[in-house]
Amino acid sequence: MKVAILAGGVGSRLAEETSIKPKPMVEIGGKPILWHIMMHYSYYGFKHFVIALGYKGEVIKKYMVDYCSLNSNLTVKLDTGKVNINGGYKPDWTVDLVDTGIPTLTGGRIKRLAPYLGNETFMLTWGDGVSDIDLRELLAFHRSHGKLATLTAVRPPARFGHLELNGNQIVEFSEKPQTREGWINGAFFVLEPGVFEYIDGDDTQWEREPLERLAKEGQLMAYQHGSFWQCMDTLRDKVLLDNLWQTGKAPWKIWDKKVDFKGKKFSSRANGNRHPTYVHNA
Repeated sequence: MKVAILAGGVGSRLAEETSIKPKPMVEIGGKPILWHIMMHYSYYGFKHFVIALGYKGEVIKKYMVDYCSLNSNLTVKLDTGKVNINGGYKPDWTVDLVDTGIPTLTGGRIKRLAPYLGNETFMLTWGDGVSDIDLRELLAFHRSHGKLATLTAVRPPARFGHLELNGNQIVEFSEKPQTREGWINGAFFVLEPGVFEYIDGDDTQWEREPLERLAKEGQLMAYQHGSFWQCMDTLRDKVLLDNLWQTGKAPWKIWDKKVDFKGKKFSSRANGNRHPTYVHNA
């Protein structure tokens, strides 16, 4: 199954970083957040990526082309120009890099990826958000309901410290990463190719007419993920994610784990979701 990633936005609220690079290339722990997202999908066995480029897309192209050489030792034969890559981590990924235009809106970018995604179920997410979501459970949930689209509903990040009051006395103070109430669109979609029919063209914003129409027609389902999710919209978000990574407390860093998905039973209770248990054989 292919994974589409939208990586073409300007990221104006992160101008400190995005004046020279696209937002998905802003680094968390020395690696672009795009790399973190791809590592997450790869951990669950989804290794074919279709990336929608726009603003400063050449930076992402160069990173992918140079990835193996930048992360390995090299032997260079200067007389022939031959380069041998020695050691290093070489992920077995296939990456389609598709120019979708700088002014193109999110829906238009998705539709421009259609020839690369084919007539089959695919995953979709933004290039600026990380989570500890279990992608196999997400897929199993999508397959269980038979609708065209599943989005991941998450708790919005808390911007301020949470207070528990007893009258005027504070009985609990905590800096929580997410609020306890309300759900928002956290991306991490699973979609059927029929959704392309809901997108008119480059000027269509995915979060408006297509999702609104899918919901109205009963074709949009929510996978409720009550655990960690964090977008990187601002410098404050970037600093938060970087601190979590540097202190070894990054909930989305799951790829060091060893797991055999075949025949595994995935219980959504472990992540605090409100779904029954689904069984999916990888």
